[in-house]
Order: sequence, then C-alpha cells, then structure tokens
Amino acid sequence: MKGFSYFLYFPGCSSAEGTAVGYGQSIKEVSGPLGLALVELEDWNCCGSTPYGSTRELESLCIAARNLALAEKTKITVLDEDSKPVEKNGLDLVTPCSSCYTTLKRAVSLMRDYPDLKHKVDECLAAAGLEYKGKVKVRHLFEVVYNDVGLEFIKSKVVNPLNGLKVAAYYGCQLLRPEASFDNPRNPQSLGQLITTLGGESVPFHQKDRCCGSSLVIPELDLALGLIHEILESAASNGAQCIVTLCPLCQTNLDAYQSLVNSKFKTKYNLPVLFFTQLIGLAIIPKVFPIHIPKYPIVPEYLGLHTNIVSPNPVLEHLFMTRFYAAQRS
Repeated sequence: MKGFSYFLYFPGCSSAEGTAVGYGQSIKEVSGPLGLALVELEDWNCCGSTPYGSTRELESLCIAARNLALAEKTKITVLDEDSKPVEKNGLDLVTPCSSCYTTLKRAVSLMRDYPDLKHKVDECLAAAGLEYKGKVKVRHLFEVVYNDVGLEFIKSKVVNPLNGLKVAAYYGCQLLRPEASFDNPRNPQSLGQLITTLGGESVPFHQKDRCCGSSLVIPELDLALGLIHEILESAASNGAQCIVTLCPLCQTNLDAYQSLVNSKFKTKYNLPVLFFTQLIGLAIIPKVFPIHIPKYPIVPEYLGLHTNIVSPNPVLEHLFMTRFYAAQRS
C-alpha cells in the first residue's frame, strides 16, 4: 500500500459524540499509520437508525438519502505524487458503525430497486436543494482496513505484538447480513485473522455473529441481558482475555451492561470490550508501551481507552508484562 487512500468519512452519532467516542478517537490515531485519509462528510446527519426505519420508513429513508446525496456532490482537493493539487470526487463513503452501514446500504438498495419509493425521496431531497443519482458506494471501515489496507501491510506496522493475548472476535449481526459481502456470513474469519496478524490468539467463539440485543436494552432489558450473557459466557468459557468488536452498539451493550448481567445471572465477568481500532493501535503505535519503564505505565488516554467502562488494564498489563519479561530475557 503506497501513499494515502482517500475516503469520505461518516462517523455516525455514537463515535462522534455518543457512547463510542473512544472508537472515534482510536480511528483518528490509527488511520494515519494505516495510510487512510478519512475526510469527514460535511454537514452529515444521523443515518436514520435501524429502529426508526422500522416505524417511519419513508422519513428514515429520506434522512439516510440526504447523507448519500451530500457524499455524491462532495469534492476534495488533495496533493498528487508530484505535490500538485488535484480534485477528487466520487469517493467511497466509509462508516465505522455497523448500524449506520446497514441503514445506508439499505437506503441504497431500496432506492435502486423501488423507483416509486425513490421518486418520493427525490422530492424530499429537492426541497433541500439536493439530488441523489445512486453513485455512492457505502463501506464499513473494518472492510476497508481488511481489504484495502490489508493484513500484510498491517503486519509490517506492528511494533507491539499482542504476545498471545486471547481475544474473542465479535462481529455482531449487521456487518455481514443480510447481504454477504467480503466474508462468510455463517462463519466469518476476517476479524480473527486480524487478531492473529497483530500477534494475538483468536479463541473459538460460537456467539461471534449473534445479536447483542442492540436497542432492545431500552424496551426489553431482560431479553437483551440474556443475549449479552450468552455472548459473554461463550467468550469467557473459551479463555478470552477480552472481546474485540467493530460495532459501537455491540460494544456499549457488552461493556456498559456487563455489570447488570453479573447481577442478574450471578456471574463475575470482567471482560474488557475493545474496538478493533483500539486493538490495532495497541499493536502499531510505538509510544503506548515504553519498555524501559520497569512498571506498567497507565496511559488510558491513548486510543480512547479511558472511555471503556470495563477497565482495559488487564489487557494492557498482559501486553506490557510479556514485553517486559521478553526484554529482560534478551
């Protein structure tokens, strides 16, 4: 991978200012080393969200389409290999949120397959001086990292190997369904391959593509806690030291509601739940673990780790101590 690859960036509400601000921070810190230039879409709005789409389909579709129309007309100026300014348009729209990804992709599909519905959306967009021609490609950030950046390039950037850290790779239910894309929707392997590339161990995890309950935690808390419990039990019983995910809603449920699961089911889970970009950052950013300090340095500000509710310190301790003892032996 040479130079920077440019994308329009749709952060979504969670990673911009919501419960997943740590996700947004870690994305900013690792995108440069990975060669990704993520240009935030100007004046973006909420994607319309999955629950809203099930109750107010047309309104939700218009909200999503506004973002697609903005992306379609966006032009950016970048420097080419000769440092000359060139104008780029037609960039892929990338989001780190699986719910945003599903909602925006669904909007693209509905407007492509149902002309009458698209006509109604066009009328709404026209009132705002916008137009959507169906030319925007929506992609999930993880897929971009996996396919465009590539595991080989990521491996070349690793300076802090995960040293056998046992990780449960949690995809959630929206990245690979309903439309199969870059991985097997029934038995995905890509996130596990990334963990291995970073020096970790991807543990067997039968709940890796199951639903976490998402927004059901609001109207149906007990049902959602049952789903979260099954996921945590599957990870813990297979020896995972942490769970890694690529969805802000999944991370919130598994992280923020872990203590409620412990109370309800009389369990003692203490599993840090990291975003995949946080895990990448731990492996590729040199300054995170200064090996010369013979005591674990707490640096939670890096990669937004200070925003995690279940402390990531056990993960950081494992990474530091394995490196420290390796240095001592050498």
